[in-house]
Amino acid sequence: MALRAAMLRHVRVPVQTLIITGSKLQPRALYGGSLRFLSSHGDDHLTKDEVIDRVLSVVKSFPKVDPSKVNADVHFQNDLGLDSLDNVEIVMALEEEFKLEIPDKEANKIESCNLAIEYIHNHPLAG
Repeated sequence: MALRAAMLRHVRVPVQTLIITGSKLQPRALYGGSLRFLSSHGDDHLTKDEVIDRVLSVVKSFPKVDPSKVNADVHFQNDLGLDSLDNVEIVMALEEEFKLEIPDKEANKIESCNLAIEYIHNHPLAG
């Protein structure tokens, strides 16, 4: 798994579509004729410290959270008194902050800052 994540950080794959014009198939790159690479960060993957700072910032800015209680070890429900809907909203805010989509199956497991930090730091497309 770690090897796969490391390789994905350095692999760039152009995304193209095929356009039928008359009787010919012509490749056309997406997004205005330029190649779009799946890796949004190139070789500058986020450091763990950057991820920690940004995750803590997102959680501290959540309206129902007392920012003074937030640290890397805080559990959303047990320590901050948030409910499951609040948990979903925090995960959505993290998705927006890091420009990634977390599948529901994985999002349901993110119940603390530590779990969010680990998931995002290990995600090859987090930006």
